Amino acid sequence: MKAINQLKTFQRILAGYPAETPLSKFLPGFYRQNKQMGSSDRKVANRLVYNYFRLGKALANRPADERLLVAEFLCNTQTNSFLHHFKPDWAACVAFDIEEKIDLIKKTYADFKLDDVFPWADRISGDIDKQAFLKSFFVQPDLFIHVHNGYDHLVKAELNKAQIAFKDEGDGCFSLPNGTRLEAIFPTQHWFEVQDYSSQQTAKYFKPEKWDAWWDACAASGGKSLLLHEQEPDIKLVVSDIRESILANLDERFRSAGLLKYQRKQLDLTQNVDQELHDYAFDGIILDAPCSGSGTWGRTPEMISQFETQKIDFFQRLQKTIAGNVIKFLKPGKPLIYITCSVFKAENEEVVDYLTKECNLKLESVKVLKGYGHKADSMFVARLSPVA
Repeated sequence: MKAINQLKTFQRILAGYPAETPLSKFLPGFYRQNKQMGSSDRKVANRLVYNYFRLGKALANRPADERLLVAEFLCNTQTNSFLHHFKPDWAACVAFDIEEKIDLIKKTYADFKLDDVFPWADRISGDIDKQAFLKSFFVQPDLFIHVHNGYDHLVKAELNKAQIAFKDEGDGCFSLPNGTRLEAIFPTQHWFEVQDYSSQQTAKYFKPEKWDAWWDACAASGGKSLLLHEQEPDIKLVVSDIRESILANLDERFRSAGLLKYQRKQLDLTQNVDQELHDYAFDGIILDAPCSGSGTWGRTPEMISQFETQKIDFFQRLQKTIAGNVIKFLKPGKPLIYITCSVFKAENEEVVDYLTKECNLKLESVKVLKGYGHKADSMFVARLSPVA
């Protein structure tokens, strides 16, 4: 009976879920309207819905209930009462490795294809292991934090006291089980920032020097700026974004982290910004460009079902436009750090090719950050500089 009620809740969530809305925003509202659901009920509902979307577009013509059972089998490594109730034969095999589980699914559903999970795999960056990337959608990513310099021992002590399993990934990066309630462990969070593993790795390409002037052009909540400032606290920092609400969040995050000296500007970088920046010249520019976000869909698998192929070309045009409008403010020989959280080569290598061939930049270094090997997001980073 419990499993049947869980299925009914899943069906109600799916029926009421509006496209183009993140699950993380929709589900809290659903739970507020269904206050009879306890914490364990919400936890199960979260698991079922997210696992359902992890199946991507595989078995798209099958009923949602069938697709959910396939997803539950592929995404779990331990049996649960839901799977045991509806598919006891699969529940007995839930600890099999993913290859064996996929083979078992294919025996029941001849139309199941791993390539259908993310049907644009032919357009991803060449350095990405296609099969490993596709299988990674069946694994929930970890939660990562970046600990500020000098606070490692305090964070470790609190995590140990709370009996939270964690791994020190190096360079201030800790991985934790997804769903860890950090606010319950740390009354204040000024010791660290929540930031994905791959996002933290981009900092290796900054290399600022004392008294440099840097511009975080699409700063969003300022995570890259905080990494930059940690490397060199004496930089002169300018941050910008098109959204004032985002910049307000950035201000609060910076205050919490103790970053107080910076300039902020609300700029639309698809337009000429010479008037706002006519007397600026930078020793480095971070361009964490607007993108499809496809490298993060392990965290937001609902985006797979909402994505349309033409968006890839839209973002590429946007990235080229923004890059062209910011590089004119670079000093000769100084770096542009181009970053996306996309796996599509059109947003990554093809944009870099455009910058080197059409914008007089030379490529210094480039890397696809393969998050699927770390239960993290996948990202792309390139360091370029103007040709003298």
